Amino acid sequence: MFRRFAASFAIYRGLPRPVYALFAAEVLNGLGIFVFPFLTLYLTRILGMSQREAGDWLFAASLAYLPGSMLGGKLADRIGRRKVMLASQLGAGAFLALAGSFRLSAFLPVFVLLYLACDGVTDPARTAMTTDVTTPENRQASYSLLYLGHNLGFAGGPLIAGFLFEKAPSWLFWGNGIAALAASTLVVALVPETKPDSGAIERSLRSDSSEKAHEGNLFSALRSRGFLVVFTLLTTWYGFVYAQHRFALPLQAGELFGQKGAALYGSLMTLNALMVIALNAPIVAALKRFKPVANVAFAGVLYAVGFGMLAFVRSPWLFFASTAVWTLGEIVNATNEPAYVANHTPMSHRGRFAAILPIVGSLGYSASGPVGGRVLEASGAGAMWILSAALALAASAGLYLLAGAERKAAARRGGSTAPVPGASGKDDA
Repeated sequence: MFRRFAASFAIYRGLPRPVYALFAAEVLNGLGIFVFPFLTLYLTRILGMSQREAGDWLFAASLAYLPGSMLGGKLADRIGRRKVMLASQLGAGAFLALAGSFRLSAFLPVFVLLYLACDGVTDPARTAMTTDVTTPENRQASYSLLYLGHNLGFAGGPLIAGFLFEKAPSWLFWGNGIAALAASTLVVALVPETKPDSGAIERSLRSDSSEKAHEGNLFSALRSRGFLVVFTLLTTWYGFVYAQHRFALPLQAGELFGQKGAALYGSLMTLNALMVIALNAPIVAALKRFKPVANVAFAGVLYAVGFGMLAFVRSPWLFFASTAVWTLGEIVNATNEPAYVANHTPMSHRGRFAAILPIVGSLGYSASGPVGGRVLEASGAGAMWILSAALALAASAGLYLLAGAERKAAARRGGSTAPVPGASGKDDA
């Protein structure tokens, strides 16, 4: 059994060399996430904001990311991924340095907002680069490795941040900035520019690839990718359901187990983290023969069972069983959803799609708190979990229907969805 478990990590062999550089960058980024795990505490305990003021500020912070993301997507498609990543991370590092230097000033939230805007510029370029250097055949394994890298880093990041919060608060910001700059510098140093050149785009236009370029603006490109738009609208409900592990679950644990509820919730999150690290590769190895859309649909079933059972359980051990089931859904979804999106994104619009689709996909996650709070207040945790299970099953059913529609469309075309040779503009990418 151990040999089979160890053998599952063989899926990470033979991936494109830039993927390993991106993996190392993900570890650094995850390890350096210092600010956000403790930002609410920083705003309230150190800057003296009320809980309401801190909540309003966090909402504004989420909005600051959006214009940066849209700008970053456009620039990544126009001038290239590496230039955008380096320039935006230099800006992000500078604003975090200012935040750490003025850690007791009323200007600190402004510097963090500006940092978020710069970070928003970076993400579409990084996502587009990952798509550039991978193919449909290796994307599940590649995204699995990057997901593993982020979780390996994040396993230690909050521990370091907790120490810094108490002993050296300025280093929350300085350390975060140094880690982000180090990660981007690593990528820029080891990964050549991956933006598809004109030759690759011309070749794609003569192909039947699902990644073929599109001659038109962003909205025209979105209209040409109807399956991808439907996929994004369906998976946004997964975000609503999954977000309840941070909202409804700790509230329910506290209600059922009193003072022991916080300790139980912490233990559940530890189980989640350990499972993500240990089972990431075995699950991808077991499911790689299935198409990403089918795997994402299966993730919805796991979400429905894992979260739905919380409507009826009362034993702490059953809470652990629930967490184990929905964590399996998280792993399946996190390693297949980005692969599907990448496989259906026109190579000419990868940066812009990487900006707009996450915004649409995050709507369910954003609605989870306001809607969940009202359901809990009106009907209790049981109703919240039944609603979550129903939404996950409905989205899963929609994805299975989408997979069938894609198969029929492909059969009518009689074409291939193989990647375009030299899609990154470099034959050895």
